[in-house]
Amino acid sequence: MRSGGVPAVPRARRRAARPLPRGRLPRRAPARRPAAPGLTAGCAEQLTRSAVPDVLAPGLAVVFCGINPGRVSAAAAAHFANPRNDFWRLLHEAGFTPRQYEPTEQFELLGLGIGVTNAAERTTPGSGDLRRADFEGSEERLIGIVRELRPRTIAFVGKEAYRGAFGKRPEHGLQPHGLEDTSLFVLPSTSPANAAVPYAERLRWFRELHSWVHLEPVIRPAVRALVLRGDEVLLLRYVNPYSNVEFWATPGGGIDPGEDEEQALRRELREELGLDPAPIGPVIWRREHVFPWDARWMRQVERYHLVQVAPGELEDLDTGHLVGESVHEHRWWTLDELAATDATLAPFRLADLLRELRDTGPPPEPVDVY
Repeated sequence: MRSGGVPAVPRARRRAARPLPRGRLPRRAPARRPAAPGLTAGCAEQLTRSAVPDVLAPGLAVVFCGINPGRVSAAAAAHFANPRNDFWRLLHEAGFTPRQYEPTEQFELLGLGIGVTNAAERTTPGSGDLRRADFEGSEERLIGIVRELRPRTIAFVGKEAYRGAFGKRPEHGLQPHGLEDTSLFVLPSTSPANAAVPYAERLRWFRELHSWVHLEPVIRPAVRALVLRGDEVLLLRYVNPYSNVEFWATPGGGIDPGEDEEQALRRELREELGLDPAPIGPVIWRREHVFPWDARWMRQVERYHLVQVAPGELEDLDTGHLVGESVHEHRWWTLDELAATDATLAPFRLADLLRELRDTGPPPEPVDVY
């Protein structure tokens, strides 16, 4: 770990973010899961209730979230189908699509890394006819989409779509918090009822979103330690200073230029825990993920080593010196506590992975996890 709490990017690997070709968005690496990708049963059930089908797939760069289906969209079973709605025109003129698509071509967006959904399911003549109850479960549904499909960004088409989901009135643009590794962006409404925002202003925000999702991630190789003490595992609580997302993760950090993997891990464990274990165990997991940090995208490629300490070791551990590096707490967790927690863990399936490790021992080859 390095200055400012952010898992610092090694100097040799810093580079200016550059845009990708227009009309095609970067896709995340597909989630490496033992089961086929898809939504959980509860989330999938929710996706079938609307008159307009969701346009979703794993690893999309951006999912546009409207407020709810209007009557024209419901009749066409297509998003933003009102011919007076500027969504499809803005999508093209901002550079998301190579031409202006028709609403009936909505599933063609998936090949461009784009998805579409709604915050509420009920069809109404206008958004003013919605009630608070229409948004019940909306935030949980979006969290389910984030966890199962891992879009890079969710872009809300109108402040009311965001407010309906989260109960807060936002400003336009990139939001100061995200959902796990997914950033949130708020656009002006594209509805013909939104006459207060000129077309040029709406186009400006769509282009700003286009620039954000097209930034190429900075690649950061990293090494982490699964520190076990009997039946407990040591985790650190991080707070992403850019998105305000909190998560619990294992100790470790980036590999500096000139270091090999073991040297980097020993340095990280000395700096973070005052620990110099001998020997460091085998690599058990590999993880690659993309996330927003410090107004840029990071693609972190991690390898996890098994490190076991003796009973009573690190009993007086103090991580207060890591607050400036975005670490705000440390804790020893049991497997049962991990299985029961609602906190965000990294890797997300940490409880299951630890159970597998306990039951079968270290794998002969590193396992890809997320």
